[in-house]
Amino acid sequence: MNGTYLGRLSEYDPLHGYLQHDILPQISGYSGNSTYRVFKLNASNDVYMYEDRDTGTKVIGKFFLSSRKKDAVKANSRLTREFNNLCMMRNSGLTGYPHDVVRPLGRNHSMNALLVTECCEGELLSEVILEAIQNCYYGKLFHKLTALAYFLSTFHNRTAVGEGVEFHQVCDYMDRLIGKLREIRAIGGAEADELYWLRDQWRNQPRMWEDQKVLVHGDATPENFMFGEGLKVITFDLERTQYADRVFDTGRIAGELKHFFMRATGNKDAAEPFIGHFLWEYACHFPNRDSAFQSITSRTPFYMGINLLRIARNSWVDPEHRHRLINEAKECLRRY
Repeated sequence: MNGTYLGRLSEYDPLHGYLQHDILPQISGYSGNSTYRVFKLNASNDVYMYEDRDTGTKVIGKFFLSSRKKDAVKANSRLTREFNNLCMMRNSGLTGYPHDVVRPLGRNHSMNALLVTECCEGELLSEVILEAIQNCYYGKLFHKLTALAYFLSTFHNRTAVGEGVEFHQVCDYMDRLIGKLREIRAIGGAEADELYWLRDQWRNQPRMWEDQKVLVHGDATPENFMFGEGLKVITFDLERTQYADRVFDTGRIAGELKHFFMRATGNKDAAEPFIGHFLWEYACHFPNRDSAFQSITSRTPFYMGINLLRIARNSWVDPEHRHRLINEAKECLRRY
């Protein structure tokens, strides 16, 4: 896991003592005087890697309270939520090989709502996708999508609660995405009206309500899954874990694959073989693979569509690609 080197952590910083006496002994058993190198990681939150120069031990620190996110009550609530979600999923057995949820090592509300976790090594899904596109070698990506499908099916099936999906909650989420796209003037009133109309067509489909709720990752993006050897999958950033339709996660992965390939190649269909492979591999973890695949793929266009809208609202997306994302989202949503 790479980042931008910022320098050494001052021994007078309260974080230095917290790492030395509360965190590092959990990993190395060493509590002596250490020097920590600090690296800034690329993430939506303020996330840093701290490396003990003496032992080489690395940990990740995620601050929920920052100059960009100043609401202390909300920050502490998000910290508690993610810490509890990590513990809950590890307690369900997602530790070690092949399925691993990153281990939380500590939380400190007084240090800008800080969460500390272990630092895992491996390849991010985003790196595997880009390598496949750049080198035109797709075997590794197919293999890792098989591993990810296995991981997500386990994540979901262990947490099913026997209650029907509350699809209206996802419709509310879609409304917020449409509102944001209007706010940044990415769509006009007529496009928004069409998207609201398409939302209602999906809302009226019985199949969108029929599956049972499971715990979903909630932020299943290529930056939040890491691969080790074989079928090893590691995940982190469980702040948005919630009960929802399992396709909330699998549809997001499908949408991300479409986005990556479309941005790199200009071909909106280039990701289809990988999307189909991923969903077919996910379906193999059910008693009737064919019926599971049919059920999942019948709901996938909606969740792909809202994920493309979610990506389009980001400020880093250039206007041309944003336009393509919105158009492709509408194409997905029209397949109700």
